[in-house]
Amino acid sequence: MNWAQLYSLLGGVNKHSTSLGKVWLSVLFIFRIMILIVAVESVWGDEQSDFTCNTLQPGCKNVCYDHYFPISHIRLWSLQLIFVSTPALLVAMHVAHSIREEKKDLIRTMGDKADVDIEMLKKKKFHIVGPLWWTYTVSLFFRLLFEAAFMYAFYYLYNGFHMPRLVKCDAWPCPNTVDCFISRPTEKTVFTIFMIAASSLCMVLNVAELSYLIVKALLGYCRKQRCHPSHVSKNKECHQNKRNEILLLESSKASAPQK
Repeated sequence: MNWAQLYSLLGGVNKHSTSLGKVWLSVLFIFRIMILIVAVESVWGDEQSDFTCNTLQPGCKNVCYDHYFPISHIRLWSLQLIFVSTPALLVAMHVAHSIREEKKDLIRTMGDKADVDIEMLKKKKFHIVGPLWWTYTVSLFFRLLFEAAFMYAFYYLYNGFHMPRLVKCDAWPCPNTVDCFISRPTEKTVFTIFMIAASSLCMVLNVAELSYLIVKALLGYCRKQRCHPSHVSKNKECHQNKRNEILLLESSKASAPQK
């Protein structure tokens, strides 16, 4: 798996993200992907070969390992990172479509003189408004959904986040209940809790970014409603009525007989 290509794809999206989105991408690559590549793969590299059971029955060890570890931690985390990163590609496709449409308009209006403007268009930062706002918020929603689904799947498959030292297995073809020992259980527990904590931090950042975008959109909508022509005309009418009342009061005072 080439994580560098994934980083280059998400890096293009990062240019159009909010500050919280930039922090999320940094946490994703530094505390999750880098830790997965540098440390976690070496810790789980010997998981099946060092999974030992106190029996020589052929097939018993493999069956017990499959029962307690239906899918490797590394493969499950890799799937989680791919699924969590995929919604950001929706934003990349939306931005690419917008650039292509604006490029067509420039070529149509300026012809051969549009080369400079096209280069500037490629470096343009798109603000998260209008249709892009919907695409971005939908991608955040799916990020949260995938994170929560994989965390639940992780907890369900491995009966929690703690790695036991000893497991008991009586699955066929084991002759009886046998004891099986897991290699490096404490180290694996530490890395498991770390990866779960990093995933939880990413979920908090996604919730904060989603809340920020929703609040910002509501404030912008309220601001537009205040500046709507109907509201402006009503305010003008109120000011005109107050001015008329003041003029009427002044004229009545001026016409009143002085004692």
